Amino acid sequence: MTDLVPVITPLDDTPAVVVDRDERTIRLGDLGIAPENLRFNEPPDDDIPTLAATIRAAGQLQRLTVRPGRGKKEQPWMALDGRRRRLALGLLLEAGVIDEDYPVTVYVETDQARQAAALLLTNTATPVHVADVIVAIGRMLKTKLTIPVIARALGYAEIEIKRLAALAALPPVAIGALKAGRISLKQARLLARLPNAEEQAEIAEVALSGHGFQDWRIIERLDASRVTPHDRRCALVGEAAYAAAGGRTEVDLFGELAPVLLDPDVLTEAWLKRARGIAAVFEAEGIAVHVTAGQEPDLPEDLEALGYVYGGVLNAEEMARYRAQRDVWRERAEAAGLTLAEASDPEAADAALVAMIRAKIEVDQTGSRGRAVTTMVMSPASPMGVEVRCYTPEEPELEAENTVDGEATTRPVAPAAYMPPEVEAPEPETDGVNHGLHAVRTDVATRGLIRAMADDPGAALVALIARLFTLLVVRTHVARSDSALAVLATGFNPPGGRVIESLDGEVRQRLDQRRATWEASGETVIAWIHGLPHGEKMALLAELTAISLDVREERTTLIRRRARAEAAELAALCGADITLHWTPDAPFLQPHSKALLLDMLAAMGAEDERAKSLKKTELVDWVAEQAASRSWAPIGLSWAASDDAETSDVEDEANPEDELDDAPDDGAGAFVVTQAGEAALASAAA
Repeated sequence: MTDLVPVITPLDDTPAVVVDRDERTIRLGDLGIAPENLRFNEPPDDDIPTLAATIRAAGQLQRLTVRPGRGKKEQPWMALDGRRRRLALGLLLEAGVIDEDYPVTVYVETDQARQAAALLLTNTATPVHVADVIVAIGRMLKTKLTIPVIARALGYAEIEIKRLAALAALPPVAIGALKAGRISLKQARLLARLPNAEEQAEIAEVALSGHGFQDWRIIERLDASRVTPHDRRCALVGEAAYAAAGGRTEVDLFGELAPVLLDPDVLTEAWLKRARGIAAVFEAEGIAVHVTAGQEPDLPEDLEALGYVYGGVLNAEEMARYRAQRDVWRERAEAAGLTLAEASDPEAADAALVAMIRAKIEVDQTGSRGRAVTTMVMSPASPMGVEVRCYTPEEPELEAENTVDGEATTRPVAPAAYMPPEVEAPEPETDGVNHGLHAVRTDVATRGLIRAMADDPGAALVALIARLFTLLVVRTHVARSDSALAVLATGFNPPGGRVIESLDGEVRQRLDQRRATWEASGETVIAWIHGLPHGEKMALLAELTAISLDVREERTTLIRRRARAEAAELAALCGADITLHWTPDAPFLQPHSKALLLDMLAAMGAEDERAKSLKKTELVDWVAEQAASRSWAPIGLSWAASDDAETSDVEDEANPEDELDDAPDDGAGAFVVTQAGEAALASAAA
């Protein structure tokens, strides 16, 4: 986002007011420089001697604008406009060319509004830094000039003066850092949002000393107490409902950050009220529903969470029903999110949410072979308003029979494991053969089979695929002693990981379907694979090989460089592009820090100042939404070598995007901030 430039625009096109000015001639010895002058503290510039020579040769051509002095510490007349001319006259006074009685023609301004205008509406030889303008506004406020008076005097919107006034309240060290270029105007605005002046000064002091500006420190400080409309509770409670419940909203003074919801408790109560109304539908059906917008509820220890169903748990028919129901749930969740976004019919939205939750219950019950959902936990989610987790009582140890009141009852038992057929094999000759001889015989027989298989690539391919299939899909004959091949393989399924349905979940689904096909064939694994068309064999080999990939690294100190090199080669061979099937989602983004999430937005070209004000959960949802709309994923997920130069971990003290555009003096009294951080003022002659 382009940095906001403090350009003040006129409120209307009203013709300029013409006022007769009070012109007087005063003595030089009674003339001082007003402390509210924009460059009061600046040393004389190198052109002052030239200006003095001009005044000596041609006399005073331009009138100074002055106000009456205040108190004993000021001269009778104090220059609001004409500092450089006063300095030039001072040089002539020191040189003895003129004395203190030298006549100086001035305009006297006694109206406070016109005094304020005289300070800013000047054309100067030396550009004025925006920090000087901020200080000048602060001095005006200290002289009891109000913001409306200053705004009317300059003819500009009050909001612009309020913004400058907020910056004028910064500690002097912060203004000094701004003028020295150690912080940008955008960073000064960020600093002004902190309520603690000591903290402002501390951060500015660090920046002024050349150690950079700690944006993260301010953002974290603001995040601790701010709730914005991107909060997950707001998906169910819209802006109108929040306001109707008495919730207040504060708009960012500088127009850069998201609005702040000042009453998060009201938001929570509104969310809980609506969520409980939805929960009541299921409580009436006998399901215990826990509604929470904060900490997780304490659930009974005998409950078991229902969720993703892995391959092999269900038979083919059950798995088909499970997947069909899962698709229905996804469709209803999307429909509920769209209905909430429209916010036109709350009853229709509640009905869509109830339908979504029913579909979720059906999914979990189908995946658990009909086990009843007895407990649910509802929590905020975006964009569908609520997230539901289902629980069911843990199943006791299954027995074939049980006695209740003296009568035998049969409990449901788990279905028997599929037992594949076995090919008849010759019995070994062991009579009169000791262990050593048996080892020699089987050793030679193994080597003979090795030679035969090496001469028959087709048979070797069948053997390899069969071994991988039994290890990774059937999950039997894992031990070396139970298989002819010594090849070992492990499917990728690390502890604490999750199946991503559009990535490895798709591969697991294909393998589940192949397992069902094999079981239905009634053949051994080798016979079934041998009978597959060559294309099917190769597809199955690709799926088995893929599911055994493991390039996970548990720690940053345990980098598997050789494995990474292989992964890079494989990615190049198969043209890997993760964004064809997936973009970063909330579970992936949640472990990232806010700084890394903001870097992702910048990398995908979706950088937005408002994102910096979001809380972590809100920012996660924002990044996921932006990544999905752009089909974007971090370059680190591609396994491709990057040619980009390494970037420094230390932030630049002044980022290019923080700098401000040049703007010429239009002579209409408006001021803009230049790339050098200077405020160009336009109007009358110096």
